[in-house]
Amino acid sequence: MHYVNVKGILSAKNGMNLYRGCSHGCIYCDSRSKCYHMEHAFEDIEVKANAIELLEHSLSHKRKKCMIGTGSMTDPYIPLETEIQNVRKALQLIDKYGFGFTVITKSNRILRDLDLLQKINEKTKCVVQMTLTTYDEDLCRKIEPNVSTTAERFEVLKTLRDAGIPTVVWLSPILPFINDNEENLVGILNICIEAKVRGIICFGMGVTLREGNREYFYEQLDRSFPGVKEKYVHTYGYQYMLDSPHNGYLMQIFHDTCEKHGIMHDNEQIFAYLSAFEEKENFKHLWLLFLFIVQALWQVLSLLVLSQN
Repeated sequence: MHYVNVKGILSAKNGMNLYRGCSHGCIYCDSRSKCYHMEHAFEDIEVKANAIELLEHSLSHKRKKCMIGTGSMTDPYIPLETEIQNVRKALQLIDKYGFGFTVITKSNRILRDLDLLQKINEKTKCVVQMTLTTYDEDLCRKIEPNVSTTAERFEVLKTLRDAGIPTVVWLSPILPFINDNEENLVGILNICIEAKVRGIICFGMGVTLREGNREYFYEQLDRSFPGVKEKYVHTYGYQYMLDSPHNGYLMQIFHDTCEKHGIMHDNEQIFAYLSAFEEKENFKHLWLLFLFIVQALWQVLSLLVLSQN
């Protein structure tokens, strides 16, 4: 772990990364790619020392409320968050200033902040996005070794369901020759059905590899899946998009199942939902009531001043 000061915390699309780097050890992690110019060891987490100060300044000066997002590059609920608590501090500010929130994570540590997620969701909209790749627990521990297992994430999704917080699942990546089979897909979809997720994001059955993450991925294949790297090299060479040989068949199952159970499965529709800021009707009514009371008090005070004159 090391600290840095940064110039800004929110992107043009109101996303933020409170940390850079990750200790979850997922073998396919795209954030290891060299194109992101991470100049330090990936497991040496970079903590943005002035992130919370910058966030409060940004939120307090925004003219229009919006959704604030995190987790696109680094899972914010890494073990270090238990100590630093930057995510919790950020949530307190998002709640304070009345913004919406969405997060992508694989960790059950998010339940520590259930109270704040509920408070935000009561006023605006809070959406938790959870990545699911592998139904089999033993396989999950190989592919995503240092993070909550699929079963643990399932419990998180059910807890959020019961708390009234909407969820979206990322069905990605599905690794060719490893978990690109009907049993794995159906198992994950059954989880999503029972947890009543609002939508599932899926760009196809496969994985993307770039310089940086490809080398790490192949090292992990040699360690945990002997002989599979050779299949990748022979089948795909140095392609960026590595589609499963079963992509068409599996995607048909995916779309048919989502349609049958009323789960959003159009990526553009889901992203539009995630980015749309909403203000709950009951909160609007309370706000209007507050404004009415303030206005009435002002009129009473004005009349008292006039009577005294």
